[in-house]
Amino acid sequence: MGSFLKKLKVPNTYVIIFSIILLCAVATWFVPGGEYVETVAADGGEVLEFRETQSVPQTWQVFSALFTGFGQQAGIIVFVLIIGGAFWVVNSTKAVDGGILSFINFAKSLEKYRFFRKIGVGNIVIVLIMLLFGLFGAVFGMSEETIAFVVIVVPLAISLGYDSIVGLCMVYLAAHVGFAGAMLNPFTIGIAQDMAGLPLFSGIEYRTFCWVVLMAFAIVFVLWYAARVKRNPARSVMYEADGYWRNSLNAGAGTGTGASESAAVSESDGAHGGAGGETSVREHAGKRAGHAGKRAWAVFVLVLASILLFSAYYAHSCTIRIGESEYHAPWLMWVAAGLFALSSFFALRSSSRSFILNLLWFTIIFLIIGVMGYGWYITEISALFLALAIASGIAAGYTPDNIVKEFMTGAKDIFSAALVIGLAAGIITILEDGRIIDTILHSLEEGLDGSGKAGALASMYGIQAVINLAIPSASAKAALTMPIMAPFSDLIGLSRQATVLAFQFGDGFTNMITPCSGVLLAALSVARIPYAKWFKWVWKFILALLLLGFLLLLPPLFMALPGF
Repeated sequence: MGSFLKKLKVPNTYVIIFSIILLCAVATWFVPGGEYVETVAADGGEVLEFRETQSVPQTWQVFSALFTGFGQQAGIIVFVLIIGGAFWVVNSTKAVDGGILSFINFAKSLEKYRFFRKIGVGNIVIVLIMLLFGLFGAVFGMSEETIAFVVIVVPLAISLGYDSIVGLCMVYLAAHVGFAGAMLNPFTIGIAQDMAGLPLFSGIEYRTFCWVVLMAFAIVFVLWYAARVKRNPARSVMYEADGYWRNSLNAGAGTGTGASESAAVSESDGAHGGAGGETSVREHAGKRAGHAGKRAWAVFVLVLASILLFSAYYAHSCTIRIGESEYHAPWLMWVAAGLFALSSFFALRSSSRSFILNLLWFTIIFLIIGVMGYGWYITEISALFLALAIASGIAAGYTPDNIVKEFMTGAKDIFSAALVIGLAAGIITILEDGRIIDTILHSLEEGLDGSGKAGALASMYGIQAVINLAIPSASAKAALTMPIMAPFSDLIGLSRQATVLAFQFGDGFTNMITPCSGVLLAALSVARIPYAKWFKWVWKFILALLLLGFLLLLPPLFMALPGF
């Protein structure tokens, strides 16, 4: 397996997508043209009828497709760039890193209580850490950021009597299961729903249920495996290889420095370097004590004033919409403002980073209120995260130039995803201009005729999962598949929301097994787990996840769910 993977070289995502553009252009010369037109049925209603037309062969348009695609998807591209830049600014302050480390230390400290020792401190640590990273994966798409914490949590797992696979699962696997079952991830749901023409983050109620089910399954599976390893460590496929971590822990105990602590410092020094110059996780975790600076207090006053001003003008118009139901909630913004003021006061008494972490959480809260209560879309959400980036940078003591520098670094880091969105939109441009996209949809409709909605949804789900093995980028797959699958779902009477859910699951689950995922390979490298051993351990779990995902796709077909 290892030698085969070394020889296997998958082309760059851009090469794959441009090759598809060329194939689509060639297809316009051979595939008959067609279009769906509205006609009047015998009962007087309107139905879509497919009619053949003349195709329009595409030639030089393959080179203009990128420009056209960018123009068509300009809104979502700017949205992705702003979100990426904002999260980079927040990450550069090390507020999230410090918060996670504090959470891990809290979980580990529970062993001093008899009640928790009786339950099993290791079990509690696994559950708490997996829930934390699963939540981060679901809310803001944590993926690459998990790599820095693998080197912290793996030694922790070893010290608790487990193996490196359990440590990797606590961070990487938890975040990616949460990513697959996300309810607010802007990089999957946000992009897919925009391209499907759906209200942003609609259907959050059922997605939250899916997240709970998927996370519960993952946690139970990891707890079961961890218990087996603890009873008999030699049963672990990593028992011999984990000698490195055990020796590191023993060496750390002899010198008074834990391996996880020294590794955390080393890893954080090499990644996510902030403009403030404080790159050591141990250093800034140790600086949690002490009050925040004057700049952070000034940001608090300014942000609170802005929230109160917004509430004074718009609180009365807040109407929460859940499915077909509406709830007038003029009090909601005032309650949120009060909670922000109270929590920020205590956070500021701790440190600036605690305040920045609080800003992040309330940004998410106000995002939910804005989307569900005021109908916010990508313009308002982009503005909200841009404000978060500026407020976080100032609170961290950054100069305006440093804030811009960090924001541009984040935008540059996510630009590849934005470029893929524009390039993939060029595929649809070629198919539409060549007048063969409706022919393809008609062929799909005929091919799945008689399979029913469940069969069609299963086919979409399978296609997304297979594509993900070669193109792990969620934004690329959304731009590539949703413009075709969304209208196709209309033709067969399938909810577009269910189609997005099939994309979401198909994209997320196979991320954890495809050798084309740079994040997976990096996490395995940091944990010192060979891919072949990981594949041997995880493939049954992935199959079970895929089956569970399909079962979760069925309720929207037979039940009236909010947003579906």
